[in-house]
Amino acid sequence: MSEPLVVMKDVNKHYGDLHVLKDINLEIGKGEVVILIGPSGSGKSTLCRTINRLETFEAGSITIDGKELPQEGKALADLRADVGMVFQSFNLFAHKTILENVTLGPIKVRKTPKAQAEKRAMELLERVGVAHQAAKYPAQLSGGQQQRVAIARSLAMDPKVMLFDEPTSALDPEMINEVLDVMVTLAKEGMTMVVVTHEMGFARKAAQRVVFLADGQIVEQATPEEFFTNPKSDRAKDFLGKILTH
Repeated sequence: MSEPLVVMKDVNKHYGDLHVLKDINLEIGKGEVVILIGPSGSGKSTLCRTINRLETFEAGSITIDGKELPQEGKALADLRADVGMVFQSFNLFAHKTILENVTLGPIKVRKTPKAQAEKRAMELLERVGVAHQAAKYPAQLSGGQQQRVAIARSLAMDPKVMLFDEPTSALDPEMINEVLDVMVTLAKEGMTMVVVTHEMGFARKAAQRVVFLADGQIVEQATPEEFFTNPKSDRAKDFLGKILTH
């Protein structure tokens, strides 16, 4: 593995009595694409969201590019600026145009001059295939287009790592591939990515590593080829048996 960019050590998280992450130890290398899969309630989304402290955790440590994740305040905001996040529901600002959505972070957080931010935003919108929609508002775009704008918005901050929390699960089936195609391209270009997804075809195509979670624990991790053809644990065999036979 290349030099680790994200390092999680003994991370534990509870919701009340529910122990949702149990002693998570995970290293993600620079330029690596890691797919988190597992049954509902296994802790995948929680794990993804702890990486930029959208979810707090009680024990353990997380470092990004050698810096420990701060608890709060400006240091956390600065670190979050280096971690792109793409959610299930696109989370675009409804009252701002597509272009304004993409330039907002660079202008406000990175203090990029407006003209420069707009030029870069247009390049990114071009890259995800929605440059012709720049003057429109989110409600005027399809779900797949909105999600591609959300990816462009994350990329505009030049993040060191991008987190995707089930980015296609709110989309109609015919829109899923247009978002996954953008993600496959990013993976090929060397973007470090952590992706929670149910899209096994994408996992096979884009991931360097599949991390399988169940009951808040990492049960096994392997290359996609190895995991899908020869899972080691009964839990993974059972899970794959259920999803791959449909």
